[in-house]
Amino acid sequence: MAVALSSTTIKHLQAIVGPANVCLAPEELLCYAYDGTALEYPPVAVVFPGSAAEIGRIMELANQVPFSVVPRGAGTGMTGGALAVAGGVVLAMNRLNRILEIDTANQIAVVEPGVITGQFQAEVQRLGLFYPPDPASAAFCTMGGNVAECAGGPSAVKYGVTRDYVRGLELVLPDGRLLATGVRTAKGVAGYDLTRLFVGSEGTLGIITRITVSLLAAPEARQTFLILCASMAQATGLVTKILSQHHPCTLEYMDTTALQIVAHSLPEPLPAATKALLLLELDGDQASLTAQGQALMACLAACPDLVGVRQAADPAEAQALWAARRAISPAAFSLRPHKLSEDVVVPRTKIPELVAFTQELGQKLGVLIFTFGHAGDGNIHVNIMLDRAKAEEVAQANRAKEQLFAKVLELGGTLSGEHGIGITKAAYLPMELSPVAMAVTRAIKNLFDPNGVLNPGKIIQAGPA
Repeated sequence: MAVALSSTTIKHLQAIVGPANVCLAPEELLCYAYDGTALEYPPVAVVFPGSAAEIGRIMELANQVPFSVVPRGAGTGMTGGALAVAGGVVLAMNRLNRILEIDTANQIAVVEPGVITGQFQAEVQRLGLFYPPDPASAAFCTMGGNVAECAGGPSAVKYGVTRDYVRGLELVLPDGRLLATGVRTAKGVAGYDLTRLFVGSEGTLGIITRITVSLLAAPEARQTFLILCASMAQATGLVTKILSQHHPCTLEYMDTTALQIVAHSLPEPLPAATKALLLLELDGDQASLTAQGQALMACLAACPDLVGVRQAADPAEAQALWAARRAISPAAFSLRPHKLSEDVVVPRTKIPELVAFTQELGQKLGVLIFTFGHAGDGNIHVNIMLDRAKAEEVAQANRAKEQLFAKVLELGGTLSGEHGIGITKAAYLPMELSPVAMAVTRAIKNLFDPNGVLNPGKIIQAGPA
């Protein structure tokens, strides 16, 4: 059970951020007790800082008392990174939500961590620029959370992930000191790359207060295609062939179960023979895009037994297709009340083997498993469905998870592509990292946070599945 904060500590917190920015009521705490995992860990207080200086004072207090501090964006994470597993204070970054600068000439921007990713993308697009990282939760996740988890998304196949766009950070360290890392320039190798160390560190090494990102010129146009397949094997087998000849900006796939749960969201019904599909998008200037589209259609025409190929007629239809793709994860709860959502990655050539393994695994263990995700970069979302009220289902789901991870590593893959480790994968991290790597990881954590007050229990300590 979480240890209560003393009245003196609460008064100190209120003095730092103002009484209105400290929440203590149980119903308010419950709003910050969960994330995308559906696990619940109520904090003993939620604090809304308004500046890096306030966060620094809070961290100084946390070390003195002591109490744990958990930084939190929108709570959309899928591995429990923003959960207060040790009680303590959740530091909600909602008030730090300004776009501070968009430099169109140098194609960079500076934002605070609470900026909503989708809103930022819309603002830079209005200026003819493009911020590629596009997690499925872009409409409500935050830039700070994206940096903490190194979020990806469908565009990663062509444009990379969040770390490829972060040039510099401002952070508050666990002891309250303010640290600036990185550069505003396109190049910079002065000292160790501290920026990369913090990107993807899941709020365990520092609290992000400012982010400098690089931007690209916005593509002139896009074309969106649905490639309808007669089997999962056909769909996954097409991935390598397509990528050997083309350079799409997105290449997603859905298996039969994923199609069934979002079928009502698709612009048009699918032929009954469709058992899987690829959602592919091309971008560029209009002239090159026409040539790309023609080459793709010629490539697909040479593929026997495809159910069909559809091209979105207009941007509205393309948006409807992407809305259906983004609806898969929440729609999964129509199948079972809970899920283990794993975002494993394997080499692209190993996707057919991995997907076939998940189908066999589900049958062997009697567990409903379905897959979808970023086929273009091998980042497969494996959803293991269960009811946590049933002990046997929980046990079988955990067996499936461990066997999945073992297979992924056997295929030369990794346990997480964009969701992070958090608490749900912490117990499994030694499967991938060597004892030396685990020791170095612990040493880095202890160097930055010797008192263990910042986001404890994440990445290197075991937690519940």
